[in-house]
Amino acid sequence: MILHLLPTLLHLSAQEDGAMPGKALTTLQWVSYFILTPIALFTVITIVVIISSADRSKAGKSSLSTID
Repeated sequence: MILHLLPTLLHLSAQEDGAMPGKALTTLQWVSYFILTPIALFTVITIVVIISSADRSKAGKSSLSTID
């Protein structure tokens, strides 16, 4: 019963009404947008966090971080 509705449901979910899709992305664009850019952002954020926390470790131990 539902099997005869399946092609109709799949077609309706493929595009919204009034959608005007543009050109498809090339492989190089896809890789750079969805793989290289997130890796680069993750790397930059990681480096900024490491650099900003490195100053605190050189400042010395505070009385709050040690137990006497």
